[in-house]
Amino acid sequence: MFSIRSILQVGTFTLASRVLGFVRDVLIAALIGTGPIADAWFVAQRLPNLFRRLFAEGAFNAAFVPMFAARLEQGGQPVARGFAERVLASMLAFMLLLTIVAEIAMPLLIMIFAPGFFDDPGKFGLTVLLTAIAFPYLLFMFLAALLGGILNSLHRFSHAAAAPILLNVVLTLGLLFVAPHVEQPGLVLAWGTTLAGLLQFLWLYLVAARLGYGLRLPQPRFDGEIRQVAKLMVPGLLSGGLAQISILIATILASLQDQAVSYLAYADRLYQLPLALIGAAIGVVLLPTLSRSIRGGRDAEAMAAFNRSLEFAALLILPSTIGLIVAAEPIVRVLYERGAFSAEATRNTALALMAISIGLPAFVLNKTLQPGFFARADTVTPFKFSVVTVIADIIICLALFWWLRRWGIGFVGIALGTGLAAWINSALLYRTLRKRGFLVLDQRLKRNLPRLAAANAAMALVLIGGQRVLDRWLIGSFYERIGSLALLVGAAALVYFLVVIALGAYTLTDFKRHALRR
Repeated sequence: MFSIRSILQVGTFTLASRVLGFVRDVLIAALIGTGPIADAWFVAQRLPNLFRRLFAEGAFNAAFVPMFAARLEQGGQPVARGFAERVLASMLAFMLLLTIVAEIAMPLLIMIFAPGFFDDPGKFGLTVLLTAIAFPYLLFMFLAALLGGILNSLHRFSHAAAAPILLNVVLTLGLLFVAPHVEQPGLVLAWGTTLAGLLQFLWLYLVAARLGYGLRLPQPRFDGEIRQVAKLMVPGLLSGGLAQISILIATILASLQDQAVSYLAYADRLYQLPLALIGAAIGVVLLPTLSRSIRGGRDAEAMAAFNRSLEFAALLILPSTIGLIVAAEPIVRVLYERGAFSAEATRNTALALMAISIGLPAFVLNKTLQPGFFARADTVTPFKFSVVTVIADIIICLALFWWLRRWGIGFVGIALGTGLAAWINSALLYRTLRKRGFLVLDQRLKRNLPRLAAANAAMALVLIGGQRVLDRWLIGSFYERIGSLALLVGAAALVYFLVVIALGAYTLTDFKRHALRR
């Protein structure tokens, strides 16, 4: 049974992780700002995270979770555990090989991902070193993804959601107590990343073992089931590869403009917060829920889960989008502007944030719609749409970057192109699900969407008017900024939810009924 309670559990732990992530980013901004060390670190952490999204989360989860859920639903724990152990052995061998090859070829990889750094030997060498140290994080994240997929299929969502907190705890402690005493703070971040990956894996293994899934490591064997996992992963890998090509081109373009990599990275941190809290949380809960409902022949239950997840996503992501666009500059100023982070960096980061946030509802919609295909073991259709989306993304980013570069804001074109392309993907996914009969919007959702739009319009007016009233304090001292921003955001949120309740889009009774359902 689909439960918003589960989404709230995942979202709560994700919120804790992101809050700590903001503390970490504030420390990074104050310590290294947007200069060469920051550029080197952001590229260094991007590479293992790129492969993590490609292998350890995206394609792997889309293939493994539905197959594991099917074996759990039909064969019980012994069958599911044996399947997971065979997947572990085969994929671990592959990931070890990938890690070794990447470490050997690291200078070449950095030349590909950040060619603009090659003209600065110091920045290039530092990027190679930091990436080589942080890259084993990928291996541990694969192990964590497999264990997290098992736990999510058992409807134990909170443990996997809590694991990323360890990364931010380790990095924050390193920045506070180690970085001030070393010559190169980037090394603290790189070593801390790998250590945190190990700790996340150990945490999830202990939890899984207590539930009877302390996996053994048999000899790798490429049997029929493993070939099926690999077959289902191929479209996801190709799709993820295309997406990473898009990210690669964006990184290349950003490296051609001084400090642009950092502007986009800091903006990405902010828009990733609601994306992770809402989109990722819904995707984590919805995929195993749909998989088990469909495998059990409970189609009505699957359709209801789809509608309620879309409704809940709209309830939260639309005001988040309005807030990030309308109040981008005061948000960036309060969170980042201190130490080495200048007022100019605030303005440019805010511009990038406004541009990328245009696509935020689409990013969440994509994470909500894709499980409708993955739960039916269809990884090909989302791949086809990814091809179209990536091509559009590249074309739009290239065109906007070179057009806006004449005004010194080419990076805004990169952010805007990515957001616009996300809407293309959403349209393709939604249209196909409707056409195949896998998604039919119920009357409640159709009734509530216009009401949510009206509530968001009211909130936008509060944000615009509030900034004018609080303008003097929003640019004042540090504590004046925090207080005025908290007042602005609090007033806007209050108005939004009051209008939502007044219009009957989502009542307190609805919240209690859905949020408390296990």
